[in-house]
Amino acid sequence: MNIALLGYGKMGKEIEAIALNRGHNIVLKVDETNAKTITDADLKKANVAIEFSTPHTVMTNMERCFSIQLPVVVGTTGWYDHLEAVKENCLQTDATLFYASNFSLGVNIFFKVNTFLANMMNQYPDYEISMEEIHHIHKLDKPSGTAISLANQIIEKVDRKTNWSIDKHSPETVFIKDVREGEVPGTHIIKYNSAVDDIEIMHRAHNRKGFALGAVLAAEYAHNKKGVLTMDDLLKF
Repeated sequence: MNIALLGYGKMGKEIEAIALNRGHNIVLKVDETNAKTITDADLKKANVAIEFSTPHTVMTNMERCFSIQLPVVVGTTGWYDHLEAVKENCLQTDATLFYASNFSLGVNIFFKVNTFLANMMNQYPDYEISMEEIHHIHKLDKPSGTAISLANQIIEKVDRKTNWSIDKHSPETVFIKDVREGEVPGTHIIKYNSAVDDIEIMHRAHNRKGFALGAVLAAEYAHNKKGVLTMDDLLKF
């Protein structure tokens, strides 16, 4: 399979190494040094694009892939306010979008655990619910897309929570503490605190390899399919 990397930072390089190890070809690497010179013909050399750029460029990259029928796997976050419009654009153009706030197998297991626990804790209003997410100092969006996904799962299952916030504490809000330090690849902690005890669940990534492998597996899955795809389609938990 021929892969175009839209974004060639640390994640892009991890994805490249795993893709090559799995027998794929990297036919295009796009970063800020060459982004303005890339043509549609360059992109069409690929069977699929993997997009890990920035929240400022991801929308343009997705739209361009849709326009030339190039399946695109998107790991960049910070654009989900436009998610419904992007989905509609994908379907109208008969294109392929595989998006995920996190491609790690471990994180997707964590999503399932989070949903199960939130459903259980809906019965116990004495527990206050909050979250902490820690990432490297280069991460541009706050909170992380993974944290937003986790918070939305809680909101869906816990009647007393209706929204999330990074700056507001209130009974109806899931407060998310966002920390940016060092080169932390990603840590997410869900906290249930009461006067008598605390319950916490945590996922801590040790490196970027889990995210990169998931992105390559997503590309292998999506390159010959149409429509809007997610990790639920790939993993089938």
